[in-house]
Amino acid sequence: MAGEAGRLKRIALVVAALGCCAATGASSPVQTLAGRYSSHFQNGLVDGSTYWSDDVVEIVPVSADAAYFRAELQFYNGHSCSIAGVAKAQGDTLVYRAPVTPDPDDHCVLTVRRKGASLLLDDGDNSCKSYCGARGSLGDQTLPWKSKRPIAYMARLKGSSTYRDALAEWRTGKPANP
Repeated sequence: MAGEAGRLKRIALVVAALGCCAATGASSPVQTLAGRYSSHFQNGLVDGSTYWSDDVVEIVPVSADAAYFRAELQFYNGHSCSIAGVAKAQGDTLVYRAPVTPDPDDHCVLTVRRKGASLLLDDGDNSCKSYCGARGSLGDQTLPWKSKRPIAYMARLKGSSTYRDALAEWRTGKPANP
């Protein structure tokens, strides 16, 4: 009887320990952020005319602690931001550090994370401005979290030159097409 009680006590301790770890262990942003996010909205030109635009962000795991991302964001008067690369997990955030930027004075660092009901992209101090047109910015850009979908075109995405170049840059630390 004492042996049975001891065994049950050990099982209870193991279950409690597992529950504790599961409750406090944060899941990796590589998995929790993976998917396609989009926003369809009315945009405008300086002449007063309007047109429809789409912002799209794709996030694809490439390892346990890294994910490919691509962001295409649209802004007023036809300006845009376009950036892709492999970001590393840091806490609940994916962090991309461009090895080389088009402007040597820039040191592009972009974070991607969930913030409330949104996916947030932020380059902090406008460090990734060289990836944007004059009216574009990667500072504090959000897409609705509810827009998250699985990527249905994964084979095409992984076959793209953008994806291949991003992985080559990640593996070598050098831009694939400088």
